[in-house]
Amino acid sequence: MSIKNEVMLITYADSMGKNLKELNEVLTKHFKGTIGGVHLLPFYPSSADRGFAPKTYKEVDKPLGTWRDVQDLSNNFYLMFDFMVNHISQSSEYFQDFKQKKEGSDYADLFIQYKNFWPNGEPTQEDVDKIYKRKPRAPYIDVTFGDGSTEKIWCTFNEEQIDLNVYHERTKKFIQENLEYLSKKGASIMRLDAFAYATKQPGTNCFFIEPDTWEMLDEIKAILDPYGVEILPEIHEHYSIQLKIAERGYWVYDFALPMLVLHALYSGRSDRLTNWLRICPKKQFTTLDTHDGIGVVDVADLLSNEEMEETRDNLFTKGANVKRVYNTMEYNNLDIYQLNCTYYSALGNKDDAYVLARAIQFFTPGIPQVYYVGLLAGENDIELLEETKEGRNINRHYYTKEEIDENMKRPVMDRLTNLMKFRNDFPAFDGEIEVIEQPDSPIMEIIRTNGKHQATLKANLKTHEYEVTYIEPETGAKKVLAGI
Repeated sequence: MSIKNEVMLITYADSMGKNLKELNEVLTKHFKGTIGGVHLLPFYPSSADRGFAPKTYKEVDKPLGTWRDVQDLSNNFYLMFDFMVNHISQSSEYFQDFKQKKEGSDYADLFIQYKNFWPNGEPTQEDVDKIYKRKPRAPYIDVTFGDGSTEKIWCTFNEEQIDLNVYHERTKKFIQENLEYLSKKGASIMRLDAFAYATKQPGTNCFFIEPDTWEMLDEIKAILDPYGVEILPEIHEHYSIQLKIAERGYWVYDFALPMLVLHALYSGRSDRLTNWLRICPKKQFTTLDTHDGIGVVDVADLLSNEEMEETRDNLFTKGANVKRVYNTMEYNNLDIYQLNCTYYSALGNKDDAYVLARAIQFFTPGIPQVYYVGLLAGENDIELLEETKEGRNINRHYYTKEEIDENMKRPVMDRLTNLMKFRNDFPAFDGEIEVIEQPDSPIMEIIRTNGKHQATLKANLKTHEYEVTYIEPETGAKKVLAGI
């Protein structure tokens, strides 16, 4: 199924119902016409990180269902799959074979041995300092092989996520085989998770290396083009990198929008948000919430350091049931780049502010993505957070079918689904954008125009009052969108 300019859901296979079959039932029952596509977060057998340490791409994790269930979902919604181009599970057959046989393994060339990567077998302190890393030391794990020898193997993230050597022909074959397989299983778009970490060269920061990154993306594009599958490279970094990727014609993420909308709704100022809406890429997927959290680093220089800190402080003071301690080691989280909170709770569990935030997102250029907790206007799950001591679990509630049925009775859900259906159906959102701000005023307008079709969002960022109007093309009459 082709990509549509309609709202896309982000969800795990077991977060809206206990498996893929129940997920399909829930979406068909409650969200037909509301959701056009589904980003199905990793549903493969995995050893860590909620699916992001895949053992194989050829199977569906048994508790979640089967490929038939994925196919059934793809009959109703266009699908996005994840491909972890940077790494594979330590528990995979590939790494386990390498661990047992070392250089004698057919899979040895998939992985990066320090002794082969660095000119002298080990990085200098200067080399380590240059690396854009997620650990306080050089990114590796010590591996003991079947012959008793021990070596350092490149590992950027969790120790279950072993980096792949994307330069080697053996790895390129591995990537091609798996991408072709997934393309035949219903994917319309492939999200390349952590792709910017995949390119590595001694003496560099080993992150988004040019031209290596472009060569890798072009190779992947060439694999997927015959299947009509598109690519969404995933990267949390300075917004200028998203602009650079967009210039190459690839889809990108709008990870800057979440903090900019919070800043606007906390401060009542439109200038920072307005600036971004005028310069942001058009071929993008917009977000307010994701499975990881609310990105901070993505908004650097779109907000000043003081404004970023003020927005972060406001989240903890104006948000509902969110504390700074949830972003500390006590809750297994020291990621300074993202904040753990549902978007609904970040806005104080207030319906008007939340629906306005979604309206701003839906009027922003690009295809809107809505995380499943956001789709259900979900509050912070303190119980799951405390039970697991995992900071990100505050935004990863498991909904039963019955819980969703009950949740749909809330007035905010009618408002949200009415707005989403309008966003999916009204042709103005395939056209141009104009943003009108009033200096020293909390009032802003976003106008979307496509031929005779026009839709306008007028909002007071301080009081969170808003109105959506549209031009009926047959009569030219201006109408107010009701029920939002």
